[in-house]
Amino acid sequence: MFELVLLVPESAVESVSDALDALDALSVSVEDADALTPAESALFGEPGMPPPKDGWQRSRVVALFSEEAAARDAARLLALQDFFVGCQTLGVQSVAEQDWVRLTQSQFEPVEITPTFWIVPSWHEPPAAAQQVIRLDPGLAFGTGTHPTTRMCLRWTAQRDQTARRVLDYGCGSGILAIGAAKFGASDIVAVDIDPAAVEATRLNAAANHVTLQAGLPDLAHGVFDLVLANILATPLKVLAPLLCAHVAEGGGQLVLAGILARQADELRDAYAPWVALEVSDEEEGWILMTAAKR
Repeated sequence: MFELVLLVPESAVESVSDALDALDALSVSVEDADALTPAESALFGEPGMPPPKDGWQRSRVVALFSEEAAARDAARLLALQDFFVGCQTLGVQSVAEQDWVRLTQSQFEPVEITPTFWIVPSWHEPPAAAQQVIRLDPGLAFGTGTHPTTRMCLRWTAQRDQTARRVLDYGCGSGILAIGAAKFGASDIVAVDIDPAAVEATRLNAAANHVTLQAGLPDLAHGVFDLVLANILATPLKVLAPLLCAHVAEGGGQLVLAGILARQADELRDAYAPWVALEVSDEEEGWILMTAAKR
């Protein structure tokens, strides 16, 4: 494998990246050329906010090719394009052979939810203190237990008796929240997502953890539930407020929402006020968990 490395101003990042795709690059990545310096800057976006920029003021664009000749031809062809003005080719270099599976696995360690409850990749042995374990490998669907929102949801579930409860995991991703509920006693679990890949991942992960649940698209969710979990993001959670609240059983059914930044707490309270009174139950790394009981 060979990398073509370019220095590209923000205004040309999209054009250069599109051209590299057309030139059959195996992958194209964009990095901050000033990373780890005082000039480093963050780029991020959230639903309902302006989209992030295509790149940094000085972007390092790295394209991967299977052959050195292809990388050098791409550099030569790019240099002839009008949009390449202001860009610079930093070089072509070979990529050392690696065991990519082993490298990927080394980045994922067991994740502690509580001292006795852990998320453990299949290639690791559970920690000695782990009394309850979810086996989950990184995949296409969101939710490996490493993000604060996932950890807070799982911790909340683990600290309460879920025996014989009916549970809905709305926007299930990998199914980790539904599986967590099953591990702590829930007996009737429905996990739904708009992404068919997430539904399939949930089914596979449930089987790997020897738990029983129903997984499908959102129309699979019928009736009311003792517990409704939704770890999505603030904007879709606001839109979904009437639907999610309609699924929470009256007389003590509980709603647990995550994917919310601390500064968005009041927005969520207002959106759900016609049905339930949300409160902040946990906070970690700037993210909050909001919960409510339906009277």
